[in-house]
Amino acid sequence: MVEEARLVQADTGLAPATDGWFVVNDREAAWLTNEAFGARCVFEADTRVVRNRPELEVRKFADLGFTLAVIEPGQPSGLYHAESNQEDFLVLAGECLLLVEGEERQLRPWDFVHCPSGCAHVFVGAGDGPCAIFMTGGRTRQKTIVYPVSDLARRRGAGVETETSSPADAYARFPHWLPERPAGFSGLPWA
Repeated sequence: MVEEARLVQADTGLAPATDGWFVVNDREAAWLTNEAFGARCVFEADTRVVRNRPELEVRKFADLGFTLAVIEPGQPSGLYHAESNQEDFLVLAGECLLLVEGEERQLRPWDFVHCPSGCAHVFVGAGDGPCAIFMTGGRTRQKTIVYPVSDLARRRGAGVETETSSPADAYARFPHWLPERPAGFSGLPWA
């Protein structure tokens, strides 16, 4: 029998402190923000979530990662990249642009995106307000990542100048993720 995980208060919300099943509403879960890349609810005791709580252990899901990302118009969700594991996305609210394999696609609520292994992609907020995207990615094999040079991504503020396989190098010029709730949290569609 699988036990229920114990959830504890991290800096900005609840995070699992033990292994097991659990239920948490995103309004009560831990959030991270980044002035360049928006806000994220990661649902696990990610390194950044427990950074200021040394008594808590990092607890990541073994097989799949899940993130609820919120980006503002013109704001990228990260940097244009391709991973060795599958990633999938569902736009829940708002609008965004998908930059994928050198192409740009407009997305609206309930658009689903599948990125198989090696598919270069990133999202950029569009429309008049925040865009919420549910993101999931496989963790079933040794992860590799590459940040390829893309003129399209650079024009949208989501690209690197030089190709790299180092996340630290790719993100070196950007601010770090902070344990904070998004600005205007009460204005998001689920609040």
